[in-house]
Amino acid sequence: MAGEARVPTGLSELDRVLGGGAVVGSLNLISGEPGIGKSTLLMQICRDLSRFAKVLYVSGEESPRQLKLRGERLGVDDLDLLAETSLESVLAAAETAAPDILIVDSIQTMYTSELNSTPGSVGQVKACAAALTRLAKGGHSGGPMTVFLVSHVNKEGAIAGPKVLEHMVDCVLVFEGDRRNLFRVLRAEKNRFGSTQEIGVLEMRQEGLVEIPNPSEMLLTGRPLRVPGTCVACVMEGTRPMLAEMQALLTPTVFGVPRRTVSGFDYNRAMLLLAVLEKRGGMSAGNLDCYFNIVGGLRVAEPSADLPAVLAMASSLKDKPVPDSLVSFGEVGLAGELRTVTGIPQRLAECARLGFTHAVIPAQGTKQLAAPEGLTVSRAKTIGEAMAAAFAG
Repeated sequence: MAGEARVPTGLSELDRVLGGGAVVGSLNLISGEPGIGKSTLLMQICRDLSRFAKVLYVSGEESPRQLKLRGERLGVDDLDLLAETSLESVLAAAETAAPDILIVDSIQTMYTSELNSTPGSVGQVKACAAALTRLAKGGHSGGPMTVFLVSHVNKEGAIAGPKVLEHMVDCVLVFEGDRRNLFRVLRAEKNRFGSTQEIGVLEMRQEGLVEIPNPSEMLLTGRPLRVPGTCVACVMEGTRPMLAEMQALLTPTVFGVPRRTVSGFDYNRAMLLLAVLEKRGGMSAGNLDCYFNIVGGLRVAEPSADLPAVLAMASSLKDKPVPDSLVSFGEVGLAGELRTVTGIPQRLAECARLGFTHAVIPAQGTKQLAAPEGLTVSRAKTIGEAMAAAFAG
């Protein structure tokens, strides 16, 4: 069976998340908080796509003049624009123009006259998405077309609208980041044509979104040196090893119950690791507030971040810094044992490339592994051995 035909978007970070480009005839949903850069991302890929494909950009939120101003800022020269919220008008325009790429910004503003409910309601969103799905799969005279939909998020940060919307589309992309921070992370929560483990990293600038080909260097920029409570972790995002700084601050509580705050890391996992550190590491933190953070807005869910999280907590408790040249990774069990993780050769190579000279890793499954030149590897079986290696001297 032949592989699916893909269209390069012009942004390699977006292509990486999509699995090599947008699949012809696919329905792709892009969500994110207001002002995060969804419209900028789509307008920017229009600049590259319009050079070899016909693109129709439908906006239900902005006027043609607003779109023109953004297009001029991003260097878009020639693009078919339609400011419309009626689904029937959009389908008629798509039938007439027969574009290769259709962008609808956003699905919550679209409505069909067949329903009496207001735009954005569950019924309207489902009906409009179903019609656009038929359009993408070839339900018009021009054959299949690639469709991008923009969706808002609700107060809880989840994709707004009915959950069935996510089941109807082929790919769900989430645009993450803090509007006060220049960096944006694009990840796939669903992808019928590729992996959901890859992420793309971009930076918001005046001229638009700029790709960050080396996110590890970006995430470690401004890292404090010789400060207790920090440790560098090496995690895998799909096939890409990434280094990130993990920070912990443990301080005596002034409340009756210690406060626990976690950002960028699973809260329950952080509390589990704190309990393991107390029970197996011999450190008391029952009367301490614990604040845990991953710098740069990155969200880490991989088990390999367990060991650097424990080392960061131990460093804050000891008030002794982890050496600036040290990096670590490994899964921590409830018995305090360290378990191996995947992609160790790639992780070590990335650590050596960025100038780290000491890595603390699990001993399980790594005895025959050769370390890259310039990198000393300490293999530990327990968190006690890992702390001894990290704080030696």
